[in-house]
Amino acid sequence: MFQRFYPHHEAESAYVIDYNKLYNSGFRGIIFDIDNTLVPHGAPADERAKKLFAHLKETGFALMLLSNNKEPRVKSFNDEVGADYIYKAGKPGKTGYVRAMGKMKTTPENTLFVGDQLFTDIWGAKKAGLTTYLVKPIHPKEEIQIVLKRYLEKIVLFFYHRRKIG
Repeated sequence: MFQRFYPHHEAESAYVIDYNKLYNSGFRGIIFDIDNTLVPHGAPADERAKKLFAHLKETGFALMLLSNNKEPRVKSFNDEVGADYIYKAGKPGKTGYVRAMGKMKTTPENTLFVGDQLFTDIWGAKKAGLTTYLVKPIHPKEEIQIVLKRYLEKIVLFFYHRRKIG
């Protein structure tokens, strides 16, 4: 019932994923959510994000930011990390993910998605056929509509973790 929302992988943060191993296994593109995935909601790119993106580009990854936010927010973050971006992406619809892969010249088989929300980030990426990483939100302060979704996410994650153990 909830399987459509289950991530392929979980990580404490976007900063602890073994991207070198993923590159060596054939992945060539990474699509990232921004808010609460890379930085707290609304925060500018910090040194950690800049270093991560520099390392990933040096490794050979094509990089994309995919956000439901408006362009000024996404562009200002992107200006600091030097990737490419799509704003007002319409997640969880799959169109934004498909556009992102088109811009990166990657396929679902060699593209990863990293995000912090099941019902937008992970569900949309799975509909587009991507391998997904669910990361823990960076900061607990969130908009009310996200807070409400987090309660539902806890239910889905309960069943996801129970399935993994059983």
